[in-house]
Amino acid sequence: MEIDTSDVRGKVAVVRLDGRLNMVAAPRLKGAIEDLVDHGGTHVVVDLTAVTFMDSSGLGALIAALKKARQAQGDLRIAGVNEQVATVLKLTNLDRVLRPFESVEAAADGW
Repeated sequence: MEIDTSDVRGKVAVVRLDGRLNMVAAPRLKGAIEDLVDHGGTHVVVDLTAVTFMDSSGLGALIAALKKARQAQGDLRIAGVNEQVATVLKLTNLDRVLRPFESVEAAADGW
């Protein structure tokens, strides 16, 4: 799993993932987002366009990151969800909490 972070529109941090978001990659994602939030990037968009697979560990990392961002008066949104990731979100009813957006731009709109 590759994790790339960049700033968009000043206050929105974009985290782009590439590969499998599983128990191996989940701690790295959680740490990367915690570091962003700790350094002021409280509005985070996670771009899942290049994620080929996500398991419960990946989902847990996203939820932990969402909690961290909200505790810092921010938020976390996800974008570019493929069918497999959407299925995981729907089966766990977390698509209501982590509502997927079509694109990073759509997710960042309104912040």
